[in-house]
Amino acid sequence: MESKRIAGEKACEAIQDGMTVGLGTGSTVFYTIERLGVLVKNGLEIKGVATSIETEKLARKWHIPLLSFNEITEIDVTIDGADEVNHAFEGIKGGGGALLREKLVALSSKQNIWVVDESKVVDVLGKFHLPVEVLPFSYKYVERELLKRGIKAHIRYQADGEIFITNNENMILDLEVYPLVDAKKLSNELDSLSGIVEHGLFLNIADQVIVGKKDGTIEILD
Repeated sequence: MESKRIAGEKACEAIQDGMTVGLGTGSTVFYTIERLGVLVKNGLEIKGVATSIETEKLARKWHIPLLSFNEITEIDVTIDGADEVNHAFEGIKGGGGALLREKLVALSSKQNIWVVDESKVVDVLGKFHLPVEVLPFSYKYVERELLKRGIKAHIRYQADGEIFITNNENMILDLEVYPLVDAKKLSNELDSLSGIVEHGLFLNIADQVIVGKKDGTIEILD
């Protein structure tokens, strides 16, 4: 967890007084929010935009002032994690199920910083199954259409055996796509498939990736 902590805290150096900050979701951004909470306590003035109910609760715990997504027109910086990222800054996100809100916040941001530990940096995407948020009404249709394209999809379940439901009351299908050699092509195919609300391919979004390493050092990719 130390590699996640150093990456998450390092990203806070990009935050300045008066900024509107997108707050991502996940175990690495946890440390970002925790650090921002300390900075706010010490006088930093920011407004946060949460990407999930989980993040909203954490931000409120640390007394970070929040705005709803509909209250903003632009975000200065968003700090978020990634489940995989390659050296072309193509990423897979959505392991926590917040991909729709994460993508909306990211697309509204002037700068996007991803914080990851070194295990998340890969040469080829897809060992981490690609999350796709789908309407409960249409998930079987989406499954069939994906299978026609040679892609196996698995419904995501919680640890208790219940179907995982997103903050938006939708379901998640996790897709087997490894090795993913043409992320842009797959992104376009998923964008055009009815029944899919959003997918976890984040392309041309990240401006900088902060990588925490096991030896306690940080690598900044930009």
